[in-house]
Amino acid sequence: MGSCAAHAAASRGARALLLERFDLLHHLGSSHGESRIIRDAYAKARYLPMVRLARRLWSDAEAESGYRVLTPAPHLSFGPRDDASLVRAVENAGAEEVDLAQMWGGAIRVPDGWLTAVNEHGGGVLNANKAMAMFQALAIKMGAVVRDNSEVVSIEKGPEGGVVVKTSGGEEFRGAKCVVTVGAWASKLLKSVAGVELPIQPLHTLTLYWRIKPGREQSLTAKAGFPMFSSTGEPPVYGIPSLEIPGLIKISCDGGPPCDPTAVTGSPVTAGDSEITERVARWIEEAMPGHVEAAGGPVIRQSCMCCMTPDSDFVIDFLGGEFGEDVVVGVGFSGHGFKMAPAVGRFLAEMAIDGKSNTAAEAGVELGHYRISRFDGNPMGNAAKDY
Repeated sequence: MGSCAAHAAASRGARALLLERFDLLHHLGSSHGESRIIRDAYAKARYLPMVRLARRLWSDAEAESGYRVLTPAPHLSFGPRDDASLVRAVENAGAEEVDLAQMWGGAIRVPDGWLTAVNEHGGGVLNANKAMAMFQALAIKMGAVVRDNSEVVSIEKGPEGGVVVKTSGGEEFRGAKCVVTVGAWASKLLKSVAGVELPIQPLHTLTLYWRIKPGREQSLTAKAGFPMFSSTGEPPVYGIPSLEIPGLIKISCDGGPPCDPTAVTGSPVTAGDSEITERVARWIEEAMPGHVEAAGGPVIRQSCMCCMTPDSDFVIDFLGGEFGEDVVVGVGFSGHGFKMAPAVGRFLAEMAIDGKSNTAAEAGVELGHYRISRFDGNPMGNAAKDY
């Protein structure tokens, strides 16, 4: 989100500085790795104009950079037929019901009576590391300055207006406006800066890659048309066609235990990790036994953090208080934000520069849904699973 905001601001002619807590392209947050899903299958219709805008902006950035970060792929949704959120997601995406026994060589099996639907258009797999590098390079090309290993420890009002940002290394930077996109560290920083308590809970999640059985390698690739997939059943697995690592397929599970981001260091396997791995392995043995090898466990385990709000909705707002509209906040993306990054970055930059986002308004995105004030008087919010 920060890299996209820096690119959007610099593209407007603003003098933009992007500060990264760790090394560039580190693996200690929520935006690393080889793949993320972009899809229209949202139960909450308010996200549809945002994801469609983001898809156009991804295409624009690819054209500007000269290389691709998005591989088109169909998206398969499945789960119990009486799951209202799944039904809404399928309807909102315009997905069509299919008979899985007749699709992709019967590679995926689900319980009888489940809803299975495919959206053939608009979905795809984003290469996360490559996308991060692309937007940082484009920001620099437009005149932005990018500094890594620069942990922000303080944001203060400037003595003559504007904002002063201080880092743990003792540096001070002054600017007219500040955009905060610090992910899992948001609650701690914003509480120390403005006394604002956001109910954002980082979760330790796992990304798992499994070996495809001999002779099946090509059939599960994006090139062969194998889909991304998401289940609303138990466990809530998701998968991405074999793409980034030949012979392996990414199949993992939503959720994970709460974690302290200050203690995450690339992370050894924990008891919670073993539980998630076993749940996914059992699903593979039941749903894809002829195509994916589960008995030996995953070939690769990677840690990630999801920064969850109680309602799984984003926070995109002005910080307010003494900072007024000088500080803009984009946090709490709840495990489904990466696909939206170019759109959210544009919103945040416009809010900082113009005090509002014309792009959001023109796209039909109602930013009022993402205000900090929705947590006032109810710090736990209204929990709801977003598919």
